[in-house]
Amino acid sequence: MKLGATLYIHNSLEAVEFYQEAFGMTLGYNVKNPDGTFMHAALLKDGEEIFAVSESQNESLVKMMLNASLKEARPTMSYGINFNNEDEIRKAYDILSTDGTVLFPLGTLPWSACAADVVDKYGVYWYISI
Repeated sequence: MKLGATLYIHNSLEAVEFYQEAFGMTLGYNVKNPDGTFMHAALLKDGEEIFAVSESQNESLVKMMLNASLKEARPTMSYGINFNNEDEIRKAYDILSTDGTVLFPLGTLPWSACAADVVDKYGVYWYISI
C-alpha cells in the first residue's frame, strides 16, 4: 500500500518548480488545465512518485490554510521528507523557509541529527529530517 498525497496550491506552475528545486525532484506524469496551470503534476525522486501538485481553484480556501498554518497551533497534518545527508536538508530548509514560517529551526532531536518544521509560502507544513 502507498499513500498518495496531492498538494492543492494556488500558482501550481511556480510551486512545481519550487518543490523540484527544494527536494531535487523531476516532473513526472502531468496534465494541464486549459489556463496552463497543473491539473495534476507528479513529482518524482529517483523515478518514484513522492507527491503531486494540483492547482487550487478555491483561493479563499488557500488563504484560510495559509492563515491557519501560520498560527502557533500546529495544523492537523504535515508532510515528512527524509534526506540522505545534511547538504540536502540544508538546501531544502533554505528554500522552504524563504517567505515561509519556521516552526522548529534546523537542529537536533533525540531521533534525528538534523530536523526542522517549516510552513512554506504555499501554506504546506513540512517536517524535514535526516
